[in-house]
Amino acid sequence: MPMARAGSAGRSRLTGGANNALRPPMLVFGCSSFPQLSKNVCDILGMKEGNLVINHPTHKETDVEINEFVRSKEVFIISSGGSTDINNIIMELLIVIYACKTNSARKIVAVLPYLPYSRQCKMRKRGCITAKLVAKLLCNAGVNHLITMDLHHKEIQAFFDCSVDNLRASPFIIQYILDNIPGYNNAVIIAKSPDATRRASSYAERLQLNIAVIHGEEKNEGEEYSDDGRSSPPPCSFSQQIFSFDYPGTVPAAVPKVKPPIKVVGDVSDKIAIIVDDMIDEARTFLDAARLLKASGATTVHVMVTHGILSGNSPEELAECDSIDEVVVCNTTPIGDKTERCTKLKVIDVSIMVAEAIRRIHNGESMAHLYQNIRGDD
Repeated sequence: MPMARAGSAGRSRLTGGANNALRPPMLVFGCSSFPQLSKNVCDILGMKEGNLVINHPTHKETDVEINEFVRSKEVFIISSGGSTDINNIIMELLIVIYACKTNSARKIVAVLPYLPYSRQCKMRKRGCITAKLVAKLLCNAGVNHLITMDLHHKEIQAFFDCSVDNLRASPFIIQYILDNIPGYNNAVIIAKSPDATRRASSYAERLQLNIAVIHGEEKNEGEEYSDDGRSSPPPCSFSQQIFSFDYPGTVPAAVPKVKPPIKVVGDVSDKIAIIVDDMIDEARTFLDAARLLKASGATTVHVMVTHGILSGNSPEELAECDSIDEVVVCNTTPIGDKTERCTKLKVIDVSIMVAEAIRRIHNGESMAHLYQNIRGDD
């Protein structure tokens, strides 16, 4: 897809146009969580990164100093989750946003390719929906617009009181498949759980391939039923005190779910298996899926995901697994030395997508071009 390029071409596209005089000046700041991404974006846009100093002194309180004039300017703040120090990253981002707000920036756009806590978007027992808390914190700090990529669930956008652009990495991943997997016509797209079927179907339709689903995945820890006091029926005296009729008994318990033995639904024999998902953190589920696919006759197994968090020893586990031939992630989170720890790991640069989104928002252009051939349910 045509996008702004680095150098003078990026500068001319950024500053050109009939309504240039009506647009406020813009600044791009990069937080300490992912300096390489902010550098790449600024190089593509053909502009200098804003002067932002972030100090982490010995008393552990983050101190921010903006050495730029931000009054009445449009400010883009680039950060990303996926680090082991995620809570400090969020606090640092909130302080930078609030500093821009208190210094009278006209518009503040947070650029978070990977949104922290996006996996905690559902209520579980006596827990909470932490993704909504993060959204409220960002909006209250002063964010007017959010740019992110491949949210864990697109419904997270409703948590924000500002506009959200949820970009997609699928065009880059599909292009990688076309260019780097020989004989991809003999491949099958794999959903490693029934929940990922919609994403797998989207890839399969655009690549004109079949899909297969791995069913019967083991339950996550913490999902097992435990008697914590909520299952106890009301005492007999309760019905006598409140109801004028005899209490009919206890509410019937729901039949517990029993997942069948793990198996592949679909034909993968003598085919290239391509597992697609939005993120990879702990490698266990991907390792189990790859072993099952190889046992079912798949010739090679490729893992294609957007966010390569890969916490703990996940890179080493992937490197040691003979059933996985390649792992492809996007640079939405800091990669660090993970490519050295796992030689199977390949990284796709999506900086140009982020830069183009920034350019279009600043120029007041439509974002529809970045969502071409992407359905609303993708």
